[in-house]
Amino acid sequence: MTVHSVITKDGRARSAILPARGEFVSDHPLGCHRRRIADRTVFEHIVLALVHGSGYERISTAGCSDRTIRRRVKEWAGLGISEKVHALALEAYDRMIGLGLGEISVDGCITKAPSGGDKAGRSPVDRGKQGLKRSVASDGCGVPLGIVSERANRHDSPLLGPTLEAAKEQVGPLPDSVNVNLDRGYDSAKSRALIAELGFTAEIARKGVPAPLQAGKRWVVERTHSWMNDYGKLRRCTERNGEAVDFYLHLAAALVTLRMLIRRATSRYRWDGRPTTRRLK
Repeated sequence: MTVHSVITKDGRARSAILPARGEFVSDHPLGCHRRRIADRTVFEHIVLALVHGSGYERISTAGCSDRTIRRRVKEWAGLGISEKVHALALEAYDRMIGLGLGEISVDGCITKAPSGGDKAGRSPVDRGKQGLKRSVASDGCGVPLGIVSERANRHDSPLLGPTLEAAKEQVGPLPDSVNVNLDRGYDSAKSRALIAELGFTAEIARKGVPAPLQAGKRWVVERTHSWMNDYGKLRRCTERNGEAVDFYLHLAAALVTLRMLIRRATSRYRWDGRPTTRRLK
C-alpha cells in the first residue's frame, strides 16, 4: 500500500487515501455553502481529542466546530482511514527497521467507557461500570500489529483468533514459524487448539503458578498497552459508535508505531530535523 500527495487548486497537498472533496458542498439545495474545513485542520483537532481525551466542544475553535469534528470522525471511521494509516506506519517500520514477527505477544486491556455504546460492557475490574476491552497483538519489540475491540466482560481467550487475524490483515501473511506469548488468561484447551491449527508454537503462563511480568517475552505487549493508555481518549472512551472506537484505537496504534520508528531510526539513519534527544515530544 502506498500513499502519495496530490496538489489541490489552492496549492495545498492532501493525502490520496482521503476521498476527493470540492471546495464547496456540491449537493447544497441553493448551490452554495460555506467552504469545507480543510482535512488537515480537522485532523489536528482529532489528534488533540485523542491525546487529551477532551470532548469535542472543548477542543473546537472558530475555524473548526465540534459538529465538523464529529462528522469527519464518522466519515473517516466508515472509510477505515485510521486502519490504513496504521498499516502504512507498519509498512514503513518494517522497511526501515524490520518487524519481529517470529515472536508475537497478545494480551487484553480494560479501560473505562462511561458513555456506553456498541463496544461497552460491565467491567469485571471496575465494580460493574461500563468498560471497553481491547486485545492487541504486538511483535517482538512491542509494535502493535492487530487490534480488536470488545465489551469489557468478554474473556481474553475467545479474542485470540480475531486478534491474530487482525494482525494478518495489517501486515500480511505471518511467517511459518511464529511463537505466541500469552498470559494465564489464555491457558485453555481452546487456545492451544487454535495455536496448533495455525501451525504456531506458544508459551502460555499456567494458572495458579505465580510468574513475574517479565518472565518470558510477553512483557512487551504490556508496555504497548501502557503506551496506548497515555492517550486520554483510550483511557476513558466516550465514543458510542463502534467504528469511531476502532478509529481512535488504530490512530493511537499508528502514532505508537511512528514514535518507535523515529526512536529506533535515530541511531541508524541521519536526516534533517533528526531528534537530538530520546525523549520525543
